Amino acid sequence: MINFNGTLVDPLQNQLHNNRAFLFGDAVFETLKVVDNRILFFEDHYFRLMSSMRILRMEIPMTFTMEFLEEQIFLAVNSLEKALSYRVRFTVYRDSEGLYLPTSQNTGYLITANPLENALYTISPENYEVDLYKDFYISKQLLSSVKSTNRALNITASIYAQENDLQNCILLNDAKNVAEAINGNIFMLTGNTLTTPLVSEGCIGGILRKQILEIAKKIEGIQVIEQAISPFDLQKADELFITNIITGIQPITKYRKKEFSSELAQQLLTRLNAVIRLG
Repeated sequence: MINFNGTLVDPLQNQLHNNRAFLFGDAVFETLKVVDNRILFFEDHYFRLMSSMRILRMEIPMTFTMEFLEEQIFLAVNSLEKALSYRVRFTVYRDSEGLYLPTSQNTGYLITANPLENALYTISPENYEVDLYKDFYISKQLLSSVKSTNRALNITASIYAQENDLQNCILLNDAKNVAEAINGNIFMLTGNTLTTPLVSEGCIGGILRKQILEIAKKIEGIQVIEQAISPFDLQKADELFITNIITGIQPITKYRKKEFSSELAQQLLTRLNAVIRLG
């Protein structure tokens, strides 16, 4: 028997005690958006998931083809009421007993889906204030690029943001440079130069980050670069915005005492929605 929140239960009725994702964060995940029976940028998600599993030395089952994963995702999505779009989380965990060393390389997965209100991306007109989070730092290493279920830094930063009436926080790496936001990649427009941190700075190689880089490079007069960004650089920027697959583009309206415009963010959003419409 195990004690689960004060109640003794049979271990067979509650598998949390033996799940490595719960015990050790031994899992990776992808957050996806489904629109019009299409998983947006699914090929990019698929290869990032495969890369994450390899980095964590997970054995990739032979059944884990793009077709199989897509089938499993829609099995979950189609069980819900019809909606304009859906948020899907695909979690892959090492399904094994053991302590730090797993006793096998079996793999399990869990898929959850929730309806969303909008198919295309929109920008909220509300204020969006951010600040730096400096309690903990992201390490500049390959492991930081993996979307594992160990999100302790993001959780504590989210609580800090709530406590300080902020809408988000900017996370720093151990070199004290900008890595990313709590829930997405960060972009900075200074003059006609759009900059985002290199993945080697410790950020996740976001799926929408890749799309925005490709779209921005096609805008005449905009120079796009990936390089280190210092916190001081942010205060000299004309625009700051955050990207992730669910929200799309979220302009930052205020950082410290500096307020920002969102003209380029609006332009990028229009072009991103055009890409989605074309499929």
